[in-house]
Formats: sequence, structure tokens, C-alpha cells
Amino acid sequence: MSRNDDPAGADEVKTLRVGLAGCGHFGRFHALKSAASASESLIGVFDPDRKKAAALAAEARTRAFDDIDDLIAAVDAVIIAAPAEMHFSLAATALRAGKHVLVEKPMAATLQEADELTTLASNAGRVLQVGHLLRYSAEYEAITRRISRPLYIEATRIAPFKPRGTDVSVILDLMIHDLDLILAIVDSPVAQVDAVGAAVSSEHEDIANARVRFANGCVATITASRISLKTERKMRLFSEEGYLSADFGKRELVMIGRERGMPLPGTGGFRREAASWKEHDSLAAEHAAFAASCLYGKPVLVDAQAGRRALEAALAVGEGISESRRRMELSGLIGQMPEPASAV
Repeated sequence: MSRNDDPAGADEVKTLRVGLAGCGHFGRFHALKSAASASESLIGVFDPDRKKAAALAAEARTRAFDDIDDLIAAVDAVIIAAPAEMHFSLAATALRAGKHVLVEKPMAATLQEADELTTLASNAGRVLQVGHLLRYSAEYEAITRRISRPLYIEATRIAPFKPRGTDVSVILDLMIHDLDLILAIVDSPVAQVDAVGAAVSSEHEDIANARVRFANGCVATITASRISLKTERKMRLFSEEGYLSADFGKRELVMIGRERGMPLPGTGGFRREAASWKEHDSLAAEHAAFAASCLYGKPVLVDAQAGRRALEAALAVGEGISESRRRMELSGLIGQMPEPASAV
């Protein structure tokens, strides 16, 4: 490997020229991280709302482009943080122009679109990274360092209602985080999905519960809600290594196993470990990984295949909810149920 291929040995640090498409809530975070990154140069931002683009450009000390094609032509890579229905068209346009792409989750609306993006990236020889942020988190590292053979997983991700994000269901908004995390931990094909859910405060499901069975026998029960009275992000894992409970909000975990922690008298050799992790800038880590892949050919942690797998699981949950609803309609139960409240 030459010195120019290795960031640790390069005489000059390479810089990735980046453009941002989408200047909303999360797009702002991307812009500020890119502007602060030593390995990125934020060339400009674009949003159909020109006032929003101008405001973010001023904050990030960059340029607001009036035309997305002009922005794409001026950069090496495009970060896409637009509404979900625009992910495919923007990513496809950037890849066809020979640009690297970091697209927020979900990577596309359908598996056909996801496959087309994968093909475009492969043909162009460009990086296609999907923004599943938890893969760069301290909690993911803490869990996978301790658990590799899970048997049963429970995941809960609930939050109060906010209008932002309601352009998609809670499955694609919140649950997909845990779906991707669980798919990475289990590393086995999905065999069966059963799910229930309801639209309460938007046109899409605002609450969903899924039971996912994997080919290796592991089962995961996942709950996501954006109409709750509190915020809670927790995961419990039962595995051959022991039992682990993680509270993502408090950044704490407890592990009951045989290898770590203080002995538990009278349990036949089990130990209890309590651990925590410090504040970790997952978005900065995601940006650093993206730049390293684009500039130096480093492996893409959350590549198109991982993004497609998470999308496929999320779509299966949505289909499971539809199937559950059809069964209820056939049994006459839905007609007997009261209408859901407009807000919780």
C-alpha cells in the first residue's frame, strides 16, 4: 500500500469535498459535522426551501446551491438527509454522476430501488453508505463485545409525539434502528415476522410491535412508539454467554454471565458486571468512517447490503401489520373496536 493510500502515512491529509442534500433537522447535524471534520470540506448545501438552505449555509459557513445538479457537480460525495421519499432519486442521481453517497435510513422505499442503488454504486466504483447511526455507537460496541450468540432479544424504543418524521411509519422512523442493530448482532437470515401496529396521530403507523424469528432459532421482540408519554430506549439480550440489559438513555448495562464482574454467591459460578459508557459522538464517527472509505478505500461498515437487509426487515414488519389487520377484518374485530384517539 502506498503512502497516499494510508491516512496514517500520508504526507498530506486528503480532504473529501462534500455536499449536503436536505437542510432539515438531521441535515443540520450532518452539515455541522462535515464543516468541523478535518477529513471533509463542506462545499455547499441544497434544499428546495431556499430560506432553510441559506440559513444552514450561513451557520455552517458554506454556500447554498439553488440547483442540486450544480451541487453534485461540485463535490466528491453527497450526503442525503432529505425526506425519505427523496432518498432513492437523489442517491441515484449522485451515483450516476460518479459521486460517493451517504444516504440516511431508509436507503430507499422498496427493495427494487435498493437493488438499483447497489448496482449503480458497484458499476461506478463508488461508496454507498447507509446512515444507520447506532452501528457507530458506544452501546453497539459494548453489547457486541459481550454478546455474540443471542437466543432471545427484547428491544424498546418509545418517544413522545413530534410531527418531524411522520412522513414515514414508526417502523422506518424508529424501529429500523433496532432492526439494523439486531440484524448485525444475530447475523442470520430472517425466517418469519409477525407484527401489529396502528396509526394514531399520523397517516402511518405510530406504534408497532414485531416478533422476528431468525433461521438460527433466535427470536427478537421489538416495540417502537412515537406516541408515548416518555422516552425510553432499552434492549435485553438472553444468550449463551449470559443475560445483558442495556439502557441506551442512561448509557448503562448489566451483564450476568460467567466471565466478567463480581461473583454472585449461590448461583453456580455466575458473575454480575455493571458497566457504563461515556458520551460518544456517533455522527462524527459515521462521518469519519465515510471519509475513510471514500478517500482510502476502507471497508464500509454499513454498506448497501446492510441497508437493504434493514429495509427488507422493516418492510416485512409493515406487511406483517397489514396481514394482522386483514385477519382482524375477516374476523369482524376491527368493526367492533373504538376509533383510536387523535393524540396520546
